[in-house]
Amino acid sequence: MDRKLGLWDKDLFRYEDVYGAPFSMNKAQRLEHHQTLMTHAMLFTGVDVADGAPRRWRVENSWGADKSGREGYYTMNDSWFDEYMFEIAARKSTLPESLQAAFDEEPIVLPAWDPMGSLAR
Repeated sequence: MDRKLGLWDKDLFRYEDVYGAPFSMNKAQRLEHHQTLMTHAMLFTGVDVADGAPRRWRVENSWGADKSGREGYYTMNDSWFDEYMFEIAARKSTLPESLQAAFDEEPIVLPAWDPMGSLAR
C-alpha cells in the first residue's frame, strides 16, 4: 500500500526480497495467527471490470481527504481486495440467489475471541 499515491496492490512492494523470508500464510492462516484483522470500514464507489472480472476498485477510506490518498480516495487492485477484504454489506436484492439462500439458514454465533469479530471491539 502506498498512502501518498492512494494505491493498494498486494505486489506493490517486494517484502520477501527485503526481509529474505517467505510470506507464505494464506488469508485464513493470517487470521488464525493474528497476523491480520479487520480494522475499519470503507465505502466502495466504483469497480473496473475487464472480461467479466474485477481488476481494481475505487475506495473512499475513513481516514479522511486530508490524510492520504487522492482526496481520500484510493485505487485498490483486486489482489489486495482478495487478501485483505473480510466483510461487505450489500442489499440482499443485489446478491445472486445462491448467496441470498444463506439468509434462510440458522446464523452461526461466533465466540467473542474469534478474529472475525475484531472490528466490533
